[in-house]
Amino acid sequence: MANASLVIGNWKMNGSQALTRSMADALRAAVPSCGDTKVVVCPPYTLLAELTRHCYYDGIAVGAQNVNANENGAHTGEVSLTMLKELAVEYVIVGHSERRAMYGDDNSAVAAKVTAVTQAKLNAVLCVGEDKQQYDAGNTWQVVEQQLQAACAELTPEQAAKLVVAYEPIWAIGTGETATPAQAEEVHANIRQWLVKRFAAIGEKIEILYGGSVKADNAAELFAQQHIDGGLIGGASLKEDQFVAIVQAAQG
Repeated sequence: MANASLVIGNWKMNGSQALTRSMADALRAAVPSCGDTKVVVCPPYTLLAELTRHCYYDGIAVGAQNVNANENGAHTGEVSLTMLKELAVEYVIVGHSERRAMYGDDNSAVAAKVTAVTQAKLNAVLCVGEDKQQYDAGNTWQVVEQQLQAACAELTPEQAAKLVVAYEPIWAIGTGETATPAQAEEVHANIRQWLVKRFAAIGEKIEILYGGSVKADNAAELFAQQHIDGGLIGGASLKEDQFVAIVQAAQG
């Protein structure tokens, strides 16, 4: 039986105003209350206002895919937390593997963003995970632990209460490959143990999501694992029927 409490859709650089409307309608019709599962949609910046208009009163939270850690200033092309808060954004994805690999978001930059987001009392969705080479070498936990330590080094317990951790094995993102439920559960259990050691009781409550080619046909089995609290969904979150099915799987 699934026990997932949070499902986040990451549209990446995809989507349109039409999709924001159709997705909101599909979610509203299929899962009007979402039960005990919180649903978050993270579209590109240009669609945040449109999504907010359609979702604000319907139990569907709005999230952003990235943010600049600075409050304001000469940062051409960047978006601040103040700007996101004006659009009723509640969640911000930080340290996604694509940001780390393509746009220079190293551990230091990720830590600054996690600190800024949680200080602003928004929810930081911290992405951690290993690439294929690291996985094949048996270094999964070593990589994940290092990323956790760097990102959480300066967090207070109050800030940690606004943290979500998303384990995304890089070798399973957009490849069609997925960690088996047992593999994912093992890493999630280690993350939980680390969070409890670092943040005590608060670490027990931090949601840990799995991200890596989650689809309607594998979601229920993944979400049934003890330490998997939900999913960070990529491509399937762009298809109304797929995303609705994943949310329903999370609800059990």
